[in-house]
Amino acid sequence: MLVQTPPMGFNTWNTFGADISEELITQTCDAMVEKGYRDAGYSYIVIDDCWMLAERDGDGRLVADPVKFPHGMKYLADYIHARGMKFGIYSCAGLRTCQDLPSSFGHEFEDARTFAEWGVDFLKYDFCNFPERADCTLAYHTMSMALKASGRDILFSACQWGHFEPWKWMRSIGVHMYRSTGDINDSYVSIRDIAESQFQNLKFNASGCFNDPDMLVVGMYGKGNVGMGSAPTDEEYRTHFALWCLMGVPLIIGGDVRKIDGFCRDLLLNRELIAIDQDPDCREPFLVGNRGGHRPVFLRHMADGTFVIGMFNLTDNRSRMPFLFPDAGLPWHSGVGLELTDVFTGENLGIRRDDFSPVLEPHTCKLYRARLVTL
Repeated sequence: MLVQTPPMGFNTWNTFGADISEELITQTCDAMVEKGYRDAGYSYIVIDDCWMLAERDGDGRLVADPVKFPHGMKYLADYIHARGMKFGIYSCAGLRTCQDLPSSFGHEFEDARTFAEWGVDFLKYDFCNFPERADCTLAYHTMSMALKASGRDILFSACQWGHFEPWKWMRSIGVHMYRSTGDINDSYVSIRDIAESQFQNLKFNASGCFNDPDMLVVGMYGKGNVGMGSAPTDEEYRTHFALWCLMGVPLIIGGDVRKIDGFCRDLLLNRELIAIDQDPDCREPFLVGNRGGHRPVFLRHMADGTFVIGMFNLTDNRSRMPFLFPDAGLPWHSGVGLELTDVFTGENLGIRRDDFSPVLEPHTCKLYRARLVTL
């Protein structure tokens, strides 16, 4: 199986937009190795839109912009592979990309062969400029078949924005991850709204194919292509990353890994959180409660027989977060409690039963590892 757990990596779009180059990609690759991202599991480096010339060549092939990428895409793939990482590229299901460059509608098989020749390992496939009378499902299935016929294993990341309920059919056409939302931006409201829009769709996640609520904005601090000026706080970034990990979705860094340091780097490299995201059972979290809205409390079953309890105060007010044991299948008469350990601090909180209701500040979260204990 090409993708057993949610893919992890880096994508250029959130920070750099069209301002991409060979130098940027090689520096990013080196930084991911030197700063520990590769060893933490972030294996893909993906170039988004604006890597190609405005028109195809005389043979109908896509051409890398020779100013931005003077040595071509095969050179970049070789550079990235030599450092133990994987290379990703971008195209689109429409006639032109989102930035009005040549795209893959009607060129699926020749483009897939080109990507394979270059050594591509990951294709992000967008949805701009798609013909109104064309069949969306068929278009994505055609590219899926083209990638499989290319002679190379290429992860298929369908960036289709959630149109036509993709969670119901993307797995069946061989896609490995699929965008289920619009674009994220570097703001707390965007993080919250995108996450909440997908709580009911996480049940379609499983090994081989994952719901993708868009890339991470951790560490952008208001700068870059999707920066909003007023950036999330460190605590809001922690809520963002913890929620993506608990949901078990792809972790694609959108910040500049050459410059992310301190709190956000430690957060992105947090092995406890990454282990939750990468749990081999790939079970979605169970929504225990969401009293009053914007206060979801989850329980996630883990492969080792433990659980993760996630509490997220997404409101603007200090709030009590009730975890009621009967709502999680553990009534008092069961004679069973949960031993809780704080994921962030490592503090053992002892055995609890009946209810556990800490108070959280606005926009913050708590995660606990829980172990069943017979009393």
